[in-house]
Amino acid sequence: MMKRTAIAALLGLGIAGSAMAQSYPSKEIQGVIQWGAGGSTDVVMRAVTPHAEAALGGKVVMQNVTGGVGAIALNRVADGAADGYTLLMGAENPLLYKVMGLGQKDYSDFTPINIIARGIPIIVAKPDAPFNTFPEMIAYIKANPRAVKFGSTGPGGLPSVITAMINAKQPIQVTAVPYDGDGPALTALMGGAIDVMPAVLGAAIENIRAGRMKPIAIMDVTPNAALPNVKAIVETNPEFRQYLPWGPFFGVFVKKGTPADIVTKLQAAYNTGAKNADFRKLMDNRGFLMMNIAGKEADDFLAKWQSTTTWLLQDAGVTKASPAQFNIPKP
Repeated sequence: MMKRTAIAALLGLGIAGSAMAQSYPSKEIQGVIQWGAGGSTDVVMRAVTPHAEAALGGKVVMQNVTGGVGAIALNRVADGAADGYTLLMGAENPLLYKVMGLGQKDYSDFTPINIIARGIPIIVAKPDAPFNTFPEMIAYIKANPRAVKFGSTGPGGLPSVITAMINAKQPIQVTAVPYDGDGPALTALMGGAIDVMPAVLGAAIENIRAGRMKPIAIMDVTPNAALPNVKAIVETNPEFRQYLPWGPFFGVFVKKGTPADIVTKLQAAYNTGAKNADFRKLMDNRGFLMMNIAGKEADDFLAKWQSTTTWLLQDAGVTKASPAQFNIPKP
């Protein structure tokens, strides 16, 4: 009798779970954006989500939750229910939290709904900088140690990773000038307060086109259609191929344990949203590389990104803990 009751209970749970997934979404979904209004993550999420909503048949109410290098937003979703009604709309930073001493959670505590796009890193300089190419920049820095001012957004940010890549292959002595985000740093570059800024192409492209800064090299394995006359770094310095392609990314996540049927619905909706022609045009114009991946492909991408980046920062001496402590394999 007890066995029959237990089986009946399990069947009941299965039916209830299936019914919940079929009725999903039955209320508004909360989209928690890790970064502030107007930033790259915010722009991407607010552009793709309306198209995903149409496919899902539900409403996603987005809000910007800033602070802690994105950790406050991540913890809000991680501490909530695994029911698909709270989405984390984030970037790459959580994969560095453990080694940078910013928290004990990362994307291994979440299920990726969609890794939407990847940013392309680029090195830009003020218009009157006395160099125009990456080899010329390296030669000038070596001839003038610590004279060149590099913009920075703090340990673990894109500028620190790109600078670590450069130092791993072409050791340089520059003066790092910290800023609170790439926006203020790029403004400082245009004003002449710094000489060079490693940035994401999407954030710099309009100012490049306007002549307010000049591109030195695209940190990728191929040129970018948005700036066809700018060389990829591997064309002049093939030694960087070891680390590339690499770049910041944008993704939608749910707390691990969210019912599989709900995950599948969300993945299908954001897959449709990411294929929308207007959204793809926006991504192309901003120099982002479309990815639109989920499942094992997304998990593999996240694992490789974390391995490459954490060990690069470890070798550069800017981490607070070794990736080995968290069983992150060395590439």
